[in-house]
Amino acid sequence: MPMTRTETDSLGSIEIDDDRWWGPQTERARRLFRIGEERFPRGLIRAVGLQKQAAAEANLALGELPEEIARPIAAAAAEIAAGRLDAEFPLPVWQTGSGTQTNMNANEVIANRANAALGQPKGTRRPVHPNDHVNRGQSSNDSFPTAMHIAAAEAVQALLPRLETLHHALAIRAAAWESIVKVGRTHMMDAVPVTLGQEFAAWARQVELGMARLRDVMPRLLPLPQGGTAVGTGLNRHPEFDRVFCDRLAALTGLPFTPSPNKFEGMGAHDAFVELSGMLNVIAVSLNKLGNDIRLLGSGPRAGLSELIIPADGLSSSIMPGKTNPTQSEALTMVCAQVIGNHVAVTMGAAQSFLELNVFKPLIIHNVLGSARLLGDAAESFAHNMVARLEPNHERIAENLAKSLMLVTALNPRIGYDKAVRIGKMALAENITLKEAAAKLGFVTPEEFDLWVRPEEMVQPGANLEGGA
Repeated sequence: MPMTRTETDSLGSIEIDDDRWWGPQTERARRLFRIGEERFPRGLIRAVGLQKQAAAEANLALGELPEEIARPIAAAAAEIAAGRLDAEFPLPVWQTGSGTQTNMNANEVIANRANAALGQPKGTRRPVHPNDHVNRGQSSNDSFPTAMHIAAAEAVQALLPRLETLHHALAIRAAAWESIVKVGRTHMMDAVPVTLGQEFAAWARQVELGMARLRDVMPRLLPLPQGGTAVGTGLNRHPEFDRVFCDRLAALTGLPFTPSPNKFEGMGAHDAFVELSGMLNVIAVSLNKLGNDIRLLGSGPRAGLSELIIPADGLSSSIMPGKTNPTQSEALTMVCAQVIGNHVAVTMGAAQSFLELNVFKPLIIHNVLGSARLLGDAAESFAHNMVARLEPNHERIAENLAKSLMLVTALNPRIGYDKAVRIGKMALAENITLKEAAAKLGFVTPEEFDLWVRPEEMVQPGANLEGGA
């Protein structure tokens, strides 16, 4: 059995494994909330460390804490931000809806680490006290949502370059394949021609717009509720604490955080997270289309569309030898389904805002950060392992284009819609070419057909109208 120590707080004494840095509140919560296996991601724990470090430095600057107390607190908080104490945060996501237990977890770890640095044993609560000093001028009700904002803003900053990787890969293909003319499809049926490059450019634009949406939400993530303390009034904190706190945090993160002009809104509602989750939801919808479209165009290799050659990834069927499956498309679209589901949870969580406090904070940030991480991972994987390794199947593309009955659409301006319909219907019914049907009906000579029906001229406005009348 591990060695234990006894720690005492206002609620009494409790035994804690002596190799742990947390204190009584964390130990009680660890035993009480035995719910699920979900833990906060590294980004949230880092944000908690940054919040505590900035708070200690602000309190020092404002004369609220003496240097001999503030410096060890800031140093211990910096350890948390750097990831050196992740194992000291054992609590599940499923706890009090204000995130109080995780806030106290940080307070206790920091107090014990600071006291140890000052030569005191764990659990002494002096000279550094978890509530009186580490939590000075703060409440879980403003500190935890502040950590949520920090983590979310940094998650957006991390996600953007990963989406850019996918956007770049798609844009390269769009440029390289801009002259490959192929059958377009609407309603999953043959339509007039497009280029393979135009299809890839559309997907690239979706990703580009998703990145723009993420940038647009940043101004709502940067104002912080820190300084509202318990209900938004700022009770028990220095009048300048919120301003100095944001200055210190900006210096630590490089992000221009500012005090929220209305702390009540920042603590009692989390509309900014619904907005961010909504943007992640839009990106998931966009990437779902990308994954499915490439899956369809690569279906085959002989009985499907087979206009794209899906890269062999070294994986295969457990029973069908040598079978290549669109594994990256399946992984991507599963991620999209999860992100869409996460958005529902965030929406419901943000709706649980009652008077001065939203009480689903852990759920909200858990899902927002999870969505951002999943989308980033999946976007990079799809860019490297699918998009960059795709190849066009030129032979199948040309074959499908040549057989398309919708090329007859180019004749509309020349002979009218009704005659063009008759040509198309005859070609289908008699299994002959459009050119043969047009000549057989006497509407268009073979020479006129070759002049007017040019697929390469049907992929841009007006090009097919040039030439003879």
